[in-house]
Amino acid sequence: MNDTRHDIRRQDIRVTVDDLERFMGEVLRRAGADEASSAAVTRALVTASRMGTDSHGLRLLPHYIRALEGGRIKGAPKMRFTRRLPATGIFDADNGFGHLAGYAAMAHAVEMAEEIGVGAVAVGHSSHFGAAGCYALAAAERGLIGLSFCNSDPFVLLHEGLSPFHGTNPIAFAAPVEGQSPYLLDMATSAVPWNRVQQYGAIGRELPDQVAADARGHVTRVPAEVAALLPLGGSDFGFKGAGLGGMVEVLSSTLSGMLNGFRLLPMGGPDMSTPRGVGHFFLALNPAAFVDRATFAACLAEYLADLRSQPAVDGGEVLAPGDREWRCQAQRDVEGIPLDSANQVAYATLAESLDVPPLRYLT
Repeated sequence: MNDTRHDIRRQDIRVTVDDLERFMGEVLRRAGADEASSAAVTRALVTASRMGTDSHGLRLLPHYIRALEGGRIKGAPKMRFTRRLPATGIFDADNGFGHLAGYAAMAHAVEMAEEIGVGAVAVGHSSHFGAAGCYALAAAERGLIGLSFCNSDPFVLLHEGLSPFHGTNPIAFAAPVEGQSPYLLDMATSAVPWNRVQQYGAIGRELPDQVAADARGHVTRVPAEVAALLPLGGSDFGFKGAGLGGMVEVLSSTLSGMLNGFRLLPMGGPDMSTPRGVGHFFLALNPAAFVDRATFAACLAEYLADLRSQPAVDGGEVLAPGDREWRCQAQRDVEGIPLDSANQVAYATLAESLDVPPLRYLT
């Protein structure tokens, strides 16, 4: 049964995947996005929300609408791919949505990898692309290994640093698994993504330890006090996360000719009219260029079986990257995707301001 009444006091609101896709598409088009851009943004946000990556899911739609209406992001960009060598290319996103650029660039990387074994594409003049795993997953769905990277504006301290320098600079890796959902790793090189701090703040939840710092560089668990994120590894071993963040920076900005993340405009504004010039990097590998497909499939299946059969601590369970996400997706496809109170308000506001029929809440 569906309920279109929007009582923001309810905490257990859920919506169907189909209705969320409908709403997002209509909102984006009303705000000025063309069909291709609308479809790509919707695909990426719904993918993240289905898998439980709520920090990069539906909660980002209001931000993207502000950037689109402000002129930072073009709703109808003229993106262009140029193949430089048999296995490499550059992709000019023309300041459009990073999601459209991400899916298109990975498609070009996959095409080259299917032809000669490897495909790599650097993307410039782009914008925030949501969850990096969406694009690695797009390669795995075609039977290839996919990797995706992106730089962003400074949120993360260097190891023993006082001021933010790197972005959260995500790394995503996906591989096809015969008869199963893909192996999927999607991680920030910070201890948590910045969106997680915002998400926890919106729902009044305390942060885990060793993930964020206040303006003095001291660890804090209070979202409102956070001035910067710690690199992966925390106070003691953050040099590891800082190094990985630097690797992502080199791939994303130097190969695309874009500004490094330290020089990017802040994602959150206040300037929503100037394009940010974000860089991405995508890599596709064809397993058949290295071993026959049967060998690859058997080796990966054996590895995952060995991994999942390892003993766990009391009350725990050993999972492969992606297992938790696929379980969440299966559950949410049946039970619906949750909206917290902040997103209920934000989505009701979008519906009213853009004259779009509101989401139909499940009861």
